Amino acid sequence: MKRVVVAMSGGVDSSVAASLVVERGDEAIGVTMNLAGSSSRCCSLEDADDARRVADRLGMRFYVANYRERFQREVIGEFASAYLAGRTPIPCVACNQRFKFEYLLERARVFGAESVASGHYARVDRDPATGLRRLRRAIDAHKDQTYFLFGLSQAQLEAVEFPLGEMTKGEVRERARKLGLATAEKPESQEICFVPDGDYARVVERARPDALPGEGEIVDGEGRVLGRHPGIHHYTVGQRRGLGIAAAERLYVTALDAEHNRVVVGGEHALEAPVARVEQVHWIAGAPPAAGARAQVRIRHQHAGAPARLEPGADATLVRFDAPVRAVAPGQAAVFYDGDVVLGGGWIAGAAA
Repeated sequence: MKRVVVAMSGGVDSSVAASLVVERGDEAIGVTMNLAGSSSRCCSLEDADDARRVADRLGMRFYVANYRERFQREVIGEFASAYLAGRTPIPCVACNQRFKFEYLLERARVFGAESVASGHYARVDRDPATGLRRLRRAIDAHKDQTYFLFGLSQAQLEAVEFPLGEMTKGEVRERARKLGLATAEKPESQEICFVPDGDYARVVERARPDALPGEGEIVDGEGRVLGRHPGIHHYTVGQRRGLGIAAAERLYVTALDAEHNRVVVGGEHALEAPVARVEQVHWIAGAPPAAGARAQVRIRHQHAGAPARLEPGADATLVRFDAPVRAVAPGQAAVFYDGDVVLGGGWIAGAAA
């Protein structure tokens, strides 16, 4: 029997993950990380109450760990700064890598635990050829969360478990019902946890009131002024609604010029990019593949992926798509797949020639 810390968010997925650890005979210790407070739809004190009820049902020890100050600084603060710099951030990556699989692993070692288990839909195994750990897509393609986990290191992958990787969401719900878990019918949020109402701009304004850019110009690709905007943090690349501009064709946000406080718009064709520049790339195997390696590349969470060639470099990796892709947004993650294996990923700096 080994000791395992289970990251319990108060939802059905982490509840069932905990049950699977208990069922196999290991000692499970539940930990809820209080991150964004009562305004969050994940990891709030209310969620901690739900997690505690599940832990009691399963006969587990249970603790709440307060990381609110650090989360405010390292996730919400960085999220706001990214929006003000004209990027479209994806904070769930930083939350998973730093909090779930760095800070929680540190806490697990204090408990004398060998690993951390979570309710993520993903799989980890070992490459038979190299002996290295691999991150693989979950069986349930609709719930797969590997897009958010590309930054995990070999050391982290050695110490994490994803008990739900071989299950579908329907199977998870049914198991929770059979066990009588309090979270069995609990709905899940599709939004960023600290933006439960979807109003990203308001979060930015609360987090960085000192840095708001104010009104600016909406321009076309030639720099012609078409209108005004209330602040670039209200916009993302690919956005069509809410521009307030009458035009003969549908207009979309094609770029955000933070330096000049401008929102650049254009027709749908202006959103297409044949190449993306990806920086701060992390390769799960530790080294990049050979130049020209083929991969399926996802440029946002809901993106199915597009076939491309990878050209790793010292400062960035160029992703050359077989066909132009739409809305390459700086600040989003680009994640590279070989079949169901995650090769790695990084942060989109923008489209490239």
